Amino acid sequence: MAEVATSATSQQLLVVVDPVARRSDGESVRIAKDVLGAGAGMKLCLPDGPEEFARALTRRGSRRPVVVGDDRALIRAVALLHRHRELAGCALSVVPVGAALSLARSLGVPTGTVAAARAVLAGVERRMDLMVDDSDGVVLGALRIPPLRPAPAETIPEGAPDEDAVPGHPWLRTCQSLVRTLVPAGRPSRVSAAPEPGPSRLRVEVDGETLVDLDQPVEAVSVAPGAAGIASVEVRPVSLGAEASPLLAQGRTVTVSGAHFRYRADTVVSGPVRTRTWVVREAAWGLTVPSGR
Repeated sequence: MAEVATSATSQQLLVVVDPVARRSDGESVRIAKDVLGAGAGMKLCLPDGPEEFARALTRRGSRRPVVVGDDRALIRAVALLHRHRELAGCALSVVPVGAALSLARSLGVPTGTVAAARAVLAGVERRMDLMVDDSDGVVLGALRIPPLRPAPAETIPEGAPDEDAVPGHPWLRTCQSLVRTLVPAGRPSRVSAAPEPGPSRLRVEVDGETLVDLDQPVEAVSVAPGAAGIASVEVRPVSLGAEASPLLAQGRTVTVSGAHFRYRADTVVSGPVRTRTWVVREAAWGLTVPSGR
């Protein structure tokens, strides 16, 4: 991963505060604003929702964007810049505030508010790989396809109730069915019936070579960053008696197909889909991290 020195004091910052961060930890947001404002010129934006959040980023001009929020806010910002094809020329910064910060931590960003804000001012830009799928979705860190069983409550996206978690409330299922009819064709549904428990039967291909086929049930598939421009793929077959050894591969393109499956990309659960392809784009986006990390 390449690193490029940055100087926030010579640039104007656009500080976009995610509304969830304001509601959940207003004190940390205040500290972040004070540290950033003392070290650089900045324009503060307090969007009330995703649309205003997106509008602020797209109208940033020459200002360097700084997101104050959790992992979901970071993912939202990267996805937006990717859709507008602006990642190549944009160094993104984040001050993690909120409950879900594991992704930011894994990318090298301090989770302490003061340390993260100081890194924005005096850090370096690290170019990182990005996985992009065939629906134009992005994965910053890891991807996992879990077993075909009802998703735990903590993996259900915001606003998507788990049908198996609400027995006795058929009106919720009716609402879910209505939402499904409104999801555009070709895009992963965020609200869908949980499949029956059981092993997954999936074909996993890495750079066109089949790693596992439909005749081999699997417990889980995971895809994580490997060497520059390469993803590391691990498939865990269903064990019969003795534990089965994982199947390992590395490549730039990963295709999963077969029965309807859900997948977890970073913190977001999507699906079900029948097939999905991810391609690794080397050094596709830049994130400001502390110097020396």
